[in-house]
Amino acid sequence: MSSNVNRRKLIKQVLTGSAALATGVALPSNIFAAVKNQTSASPLKGNINHTACRWCYSKIPLESLAKSFKEIGMIGMDLVGPSDWKVLKENGLTATMCWGAELNLTDGFNTLQYHDKLVKNYTDHIDYVADAGYTNLICFSGSRRGMDDETGLKNCVTGLKRILAHAEKRGVILQMELLNSRVDHKDYMCDKSSWGIELCKRLDTPNFKLLFDIYHMQIDEGDIIRTIQRDHQYFGHYHTGGVPGRNEIDERQELNYPAIMRAIVKTGFKGYVAQEFIPADKDPIASLAASVKICDV
Repeated sequence: MSSNVNRRKLIKQVLTGSAALATGVALPSNIFAAVKNQTSASPLKGNINHTACRWCYSKIPLESLAKSFKEIGMIGMDLVGPSDWKVLKENGLTATMCWGAELNLTDGFNTLQYHDKLVKNYTDHIDYVADAGYTNLICFSGSRRGMDDETGLKNCVTGLKRILAHAEKRGVILQMELLNSRVDHKDYMCDKSSWGIELCKRLDTPNFKLLFDIYHMQIDEGDIIRTIQRDHQYFGHYHTGGVPGRNEIDERQELNYPAIMRAIVKTGFKGYVAQEFIPADKDPIASLAASVKICDV
């Protein structure tokens, strides 16, 4: 993209539906697809609380990225740790899904040997999150390593119960992410919504929910809208991503995101929907702005 194009103006044009034709800049086809029917300036509708994951834009300095998020109209940023919360606050954003307590994606609550370290980390981070005025803290089941579902459930209950009373006291919600084990995270245990929902039922607290990643669950189980309609009470947060490839969520992939977002809104969901796709087009911020518009139902 030409350096003489004013990024703020371009983002505004993408969001309001007036493509930057006058600048002579050729926006990617998916950007046009997202905005071609938007003929007048309009703010975001307010039915979806939009956010996006920091790691998808790791090459962009956090300060610059936060400013772009704010210009797009997003409420906050996902997967940001305590050391970076100051930057978010300075730019009027919230940490919509906090992290930093986890060991990694493979060593999680399903394995007893990690419990002591996890309990220490999460006890500390629950306080960090609450003291900062935030709510959501991510967690992971960990890999199976030959473990059966029932043993994994029992181990997760054992470990999570050691910290949930503290989370309840501080008003923090632990959210275990559903990840696919077919393509991206081989051997991950919490790879089906049914397993995660059973864990929610056994813990029986409003301070533990599932982070329903639409991309991951399309790969491992499909039937996204019906699952949301039936089981939405267990889902505390949503992530997006184009299937296959985890790129832009436009017409180049198989999911109908406007229909999915309408299903989410219809459940009465008041949490956050975070974009978590890896931009494939030349301008990642323009892709993000268009994806927000796609989801703004």
